Amino acid sequence: MKKYCLWIGIALLLTACGKRGPLVAPEALVPAAINDLQVEQKGNRFLVCWSRPGKEEWGGPLENLAGFRVLRRDVLPPDQDCEECPNAYRQVKLVDPEYLGDVLQFGSRYCLFDSELLNGKTYQYKVVSFQQDGATSKSSNKVRRSKVVPPAPPAISAQQTPDGVTLQWKPPALPPNVALEGFSIYRKQANGVMPLSPFAIVKSDATTFADPHMEHGVLYFYAVRTLVKIGSDLVESDLSNEAEGKFSLSE
Repeated sequence: MKKYCLWIGIALLLTACGKRGPLVAPEALVPAAINDLQVEQKGNRFLVCWSRPGKEEWGGPLENLAGFRVLRRDVLPPDQDCEECPNAYRQVKLVDPEYLGDVLQFGSRYCLFDSELLNGKTYQYKVVSFQQDGATSKSSNKVRRSKVVPPAPPAISAQQTPDGVTLQWKPPALPPNVALEGFSIYRKQANGVMPLSPFAIVKSDATTFADPHMEHGVLYFYAVRTLVKIGSDLVESDLSNEAEGKFSLSE
C-alpha cells in the first residue's frame, strides 16, 4: 500500500506542476535484482556469495532493505525437472543484515556455507532481497553446481628463513580423472580468521611458497587448499593444517 500511494503521489505532483515525465510503476519500487551470485566448492561445502543491491528496480536509492532469502533446488533429469513447480526451491537461509549469525559480510558482499549436500547431485541457487514492507525483488542470476568428492588437503610445514618464512608440502594423491590445477595459499594474522579468498595461488608443480609480503614482527598463520579441476569446475579441498611464521629483521 505504501508503494502504491507513493506512485500516486508522484503522479499527482507532476500533474499539479504541469509537467510530464516518466512515471514509476509500483512493481519497479522494489530492490534491484542481484546479478553477481556465485557458488564455489570448498571442501565438502558450497560457498554462496552475492552483493547487496544499492538501488531499486527503477534506479532510485534503495531504503529499508530487510534481508535476503537464499533458495536452492535439486536439479533433476530433464524428463523430471520442473523449475517452475511451486515446491522446486526450498529456503536455505533467511538472512537479516542486522543479525548475520554465521553469515559473513565483506563490505557489501555476503557469503554463507551450505553443507547439506550429496555427492553426485546438481543444485541450483538463486537469491531474492526484500524490504521492510514486504516488497520483494526479482530473482537473482541462477547458478548451478554439482557436488563432487573434494581432493585431500596437503600437510604443510613452515621453515623460518632470513627473508621470512617458506611453506613446504607434499601433493596429495588424486584419482586418475582429477586434474591438479595448483595450490591455494591462505594467510591470516594472529586472532584473525582465515579469509575466504586465497592470498596466492601457485602452480601444480609447486611444493614450496615463500611469502614476499610479510611485515616485520607480525606473526602469520598459513593454510593451503589443493586446487583441482573436475569436469569444467574448479574445486578446492578443505584447509590444511595451519603453520606459522614471522619475519624479524636481523639486528
